[in-house]
Amino acid sequence: MTTLLIDTSNQPLAVSLVNEGNVLLNYQSNIKKNHSLQLMPVIESLMEEANISPKALTEIVVANGPGSYTGLRIGITTAKTLAYSLDIPLYEVSSLKALAKTCDYKSDLIVPIFNARRDHVFTGVYKYHDDKLIEVKEDCYISIEELNDYLKHTNQSYIFVGSDTVALKDKLEGRTQSNLPDASLMYQIKEQPVTNVHELKPRYLKLSEAEQNWKNNQTKH
Repeated sequence: MTTLLIDTSNQPLAVSLVNEGNVLLNYQSNIKKNHSLQLMPVIESLMEEANISPKALTEIVVANGPGSYTGLRIGITTAKTLAYSLDIPLYEVSSLKALAKTCDYKSDLIVPIFNARRDHVFTGVYKYHDDKLIEVKEDCYISIEELNDYLKHTNQSYIFVGSDTVALKDKLEGRTQSNLPDASLMYQIKEQPVTNVHELKPRYLKLSEAEQNWKNNQTKH
């Protein structure tokens, strides 16, 4: 069983090939370049290096949000197109849970962070229980102030995780770890394949600025 895993949910790009649970190749990049220009060349390069043809793929896993509107659309559209054309199962994984999986602090709350601008973030709270990563607080769009307050009141140790913690370090009240996403780790947290590939949509958790402006204008009329 050969799995292609894709995470384009934020600026970093992560792609991996896993065979029977063993990582064959793993790609991570944090360069500022549009994923539409990077993703397919990276996939093709990894498959060529691993000497794997598209028809040899048996399943695809994709990070489904939250995150960048454009990034998510690119990754999910690519995953859906490949899964449909190859007639193989497609799995969706929370982008935040995938990022949390890069942290192996077993006794702390793990708080993956994506910068949503204007002092807000996309985040969730996770914790290991019997070596399984479980959700403590559902993925959400929240102000940094509110998140800091929530974490203080848990009375538990916690750590913020993700490359966006570097820019937000002065606002996040706690330890940080600037991990990049690792697509291969999504293999460990995939569950059931999506029932209908065509119906898979990104989990944005927040309207885009254009959509919010349109909604506000409709409310005024």
